[in-house]
Amino acid sequence: MSGVRERLTDGAYALGWSTVKKLPEPVAVRLGRTIADIAWKRRGKGIRRLESNYARVVPDATPERLAELSRAGMRSYLRYWMESFRLPAWSRERIASGFTAQDLHYLTDGLAAGKGVILALPHLGNWDLAGAWVTTHLNIPFTTVAERLKPETLYDRFVAYREGLGMEVLAHDASVFGTLARRLRDGGLVCLVADRDLSASGVEVKFFGEPTRMPAGPALLAQQTGALLLPVTLWFDDSPVMRGRVHPPVDVPETGTRAEKTSVMTQALADAFATGIADHPEDWHMLQRLWLADLEPRPEPSDGERP
Repeated sequence: MSGVRERLTDGAYALGWSTVKKLPEPVAVRLGRTIADIAWKRRGKGIRRLESNYARVVPDATPERLAELSRAGMRSYLRYWMESFRLPAWSRERIASGFTAQDLHYLTDGLAAGKGVILALPHLGNWDLAGAWVTTHLNIPFTTVAERLKPETLYDRFVAYREGLGMEVLAHDASVFGTLARRLRDGGLVCLVADRDLSASGVEVKFFGEPTRMPAGPALLAQQTGALLLPVTLWFDDSPVMRGRVHPPVDVPETGTRAEKTSVMTQALADAFATGIADHPEDWHMLQRLWLADLEPRPEPSDGERP
């Protein structure tokens, strides 16, 4: 990203946090839908990638259905941003009324038992709102990880924003695993967005029938600390309230090497994520390449095959 583009990006986020949070909620909702529809009509790279990803989730979808899904997906994505820009100005009561969760007992029972708990989420719904609900309504602090962004000022804005919602935010660097492990051994809560890791350290899983890679961190932390590993999925409906579900724990296998256990557990996470995404595909905000097939270089056609 060039220096000029970085400054423009940082300025756009700064404008969002300073201006959108002051808008009346109905106005912010309409603004988000308008921006989403404009972006959708332009059919840029992100929209086309979103439809390509939805085609894996809904394999029998017609082109018309994929277009409907991508339009709904952009509206969901902009709902996430409008809410996130406004969250710092929301009262505790507004946050409490903005989210409801099924099977929350998996989380509360795990913490009450003195175990650390890891919540692993895909890019579904508004994970920042869910986090703010945990810190304010449940009064449970937690630790999360933020990828370093460019420019540095933009990364600092995201850290300050999430810390303002009551989260402890760690930079994604070499020391982060050890810090997370200490928080879990102390009986704390760690929340990680965990449906995309295309680095060399990612664990290969089958996701909607095709291979991709997801982070090894949640499974490794659970093995090393004895913490409970819980998948979580989120979704929107036609109301102002976001919904969520805490899935049953992902158990550590009794046998196998650490790598084999990590593979089994990460696949179990992927399967839980797929359940939530299949039920609410329009709320999965994946505008990037995810499956390995989309990353592999395509062979150049021979001279006889050129158009």
